[in-house]
Amino acid sequence: MFKGKKLSRKELMATFWRAFLLPACYSMDRMQAPGFAYSMIPVLKKLYPNKEDLGKALTRQSEVYNTTYAMSPFILGITASMEEEASSNPNFLVSTINNIKVALMGPLAGIGDTFFWGTFRVIAAGVGTTLALKGNILGPILFLILYNIPHLLTRYYGLFLGYDLGSKAIDSLSSGGGFQRATKAASVMGLTVVGGMIASMVNIKFDFVFKSGRTTLDLQKIVDQICPDILPLAVTFFMYWLLQKKKVKTSWIMIGCFVFGILFKYLGIFK
Repeated sequence: MFKGKKLSRKELMATFWRAFLLPACYSMDRMQAPGFAYSMIPVLKKLYPNKEDLGKALTRQSEVYNTTYAMSPFILGITASMEEEASSNPNFLVSTINNIKVALMGPLAGIGDTFFWGTFRVIAAGVGTTLALKGNILGPILFLILYNIPHLLTRYYGLFLGYDLGSKAIDSLSSGGGFQRATKAASVMGLTVVGGMIASMVNIKFDFVFKSGRTTLDLQKIVDQICPDILPLAVTFFMYWLLQKKKVKTSWIMIGCFVFGILFKYLGIFK
């Protein structure tokens, strides 16, 4: 990997560790750019001993940047490879470095958000919460393990893969619709997990029991015969509608859940 290269594993590993601090300084006008530039400092110092060239490179890496944190090391690896080429080739068009970054930010954010926020975190939370509700200390531990194993592996191997691919990364990833297939697969998996969590963790049941002579009519049993767990599903969709369509704040929804939960329990509507 490093044969004939200016950069060594030492500089790349320094960038890897610094990338964990990428969200520590979030600029409102350039978003994650300060953290990205900070992560690139070990690489840039090695490539540009001249302070003037180093300053230009840092300025270049301080332009607007924003994507899913776990995917950033991959872009950092590509950027390091391109900066290495720019430092040794006076004819290299340095504007392409930020062009590549901008081109990758959107697709990788879509994949990263879908996998890490919409899939791995949901699966880990489902397993961890189920155990935690039973008082098992393994709940939070398993949550951290299940989420961070793919997270750390993606960061580590993504950095070195990006460095190997360099500016060819976009062609390699976009050829054959790789971005689209990966995003769709992760979306299906994430939605399946969310659907299972709704049925197992949202517990709402009717408490209506009508009696007339010897006849007893249990509303919850009738609903279950039509569609089991349809009430938790309906409440979940209602919450989603409030959040996405009506833009109701989460805090108000939580307060509403407390108030209506207590009220409906008092009136005997829900168990």
